[in-house]
Amino acid sequence: MGEQKRKEQSKAEFIFGKKNYKFMLIGLACIVVGFILMSGGGSDDPNVWNPDVFSWRRIRLAPTLVLIGFGFQVYAILLNPNKDSKK
Repeated sequence: MGEQKRKEQSKAEFIFGKKNYKFMLIGLACIVVGFILMSGGGSDDPNVWNPDVFSWRRIRLAPTLVLIGFGFQVYAILLNPNKDSKK
């Protein structure tokens, strides 16, 4: 009897809810896309200058996507999964 009670009490509970994990995946996707957009722009020949390093995509868009992704991550962590929408 005591063992059955202990098994019921030790059921695995997730820290976050389904909504939290959705926001975490969205944030992770934004961060990955941002880093992919930031990559590249190098030159095979070290004696040749490639001005693509300073393109709008690498300077503005990619870091903004990464910051938005980190914002989603913070929101996902702070979101209360046990909050009832009905009062």
